[in-house]
Amino acid sequence: MKLKSLAILSLAVLMGGIAGYAAAGATYQKTGLVKEVGKDTFTLDLGKDGEWRFYTDGGTKGGDAVKAGQKVTVTYKQIATNIEAKKK
Repeated sequence: MKLKSLAILSLAVLMGGIAGYAAAGATYQKTGLVKEVGKDTFTLDLGKDGEWRFYTDGGTKGGDAVKAGQKVTVTYKQIATNIEAKKK
């Protein structure tokens, strides 16, 4: 009985780890026209969905080739950089 419980618990931990890893690596895409380009940013016009500003760094592939007026598809991740708990 203990072996079966241990196997079920191990499987649950493994599946939870896989689900957590998949969620952390989730990517999203937006396609639109580049409205303006800055040193480390560019603004994408998404039409009826408004405008989004994207930030780039040395690891951004293709970031140096972005020019205003181009239609581009941006692949990005949403990652929290700081979380501050507030009192209720």
